[in-house]
Amino acid sequence: MESTGPRLAVLDYGIGNLRSAQKALQKVGADARLTSDPEEVAAADGVVLPGVGAFGRCIEALHASGLWETALDAARGAAAGTGRPFLGICVGLQMLHEGSAESPGVSGLGVLPGEVSLLSDAVKRPQMQWNRLDAISDEHPMLVGMGVEPWTYFVHSFAAPVGPDTVATCTYGDRVCAAEARGVLWACQFHPEKSSATGLCVLENFVGMVAA
Repeated sequence: MESTGPRLAVLDYGIGNLRSAQKALQKVGADARLTSDPEEVAAADGVVLPGVGAFGRCIEALHASGLWETALDAARGAAAGTGRPFLGICVGLQMLHEGSAESPGVSGLGVLPGEVSLLSDAVKRPQMQWNRLDAISDEHPMLVGMGVEPWTYFVHSFAAPVGPDTVATCTYGDRVCAAEARGVLWACQFHPEKSSATGLCVLENFVGMVAA
């Protein structure tokens, strides 16, 4: 039975297990569809950019799929608060920044400022574990309903800088950017689709924003 919830375009650019994100979004009521068709993306109520693996490889695949401009336009509009809601997941968050130390000379989408950098030398890399989120503002709609000590699942060796767009951090050697938001652009370094009830809460909050 087809969902009657808001239609979400999950950008299919040939990287990673995109179906896990799609299924989690469907579980919280969205009509989430994997697509590499810019016209289908344009017709959606919201856009989701998952990502796993190396920054440079993800950027290369986004270009090769023909979805670079589509993702850029959607992310810019969301960040400005004038477009449709946009959600970046894991490397999907990192790709929103200007670049990454993982792939020198490779430009990101540049919608959010700064360069992604390697996690602290004091800890094992990658961070592959559950970790507690520290909310900068419990009132941000991404974090509503997550409870007192929300735990989420991380798999990453690089992280975006902590800055004015950061809405949650975790501690892993240093204070690490775990989630960001600007306008109706949301992004999380953790994997909400692998983060049990807390992750589903984030996705449900996103779907609720799209529906509104």
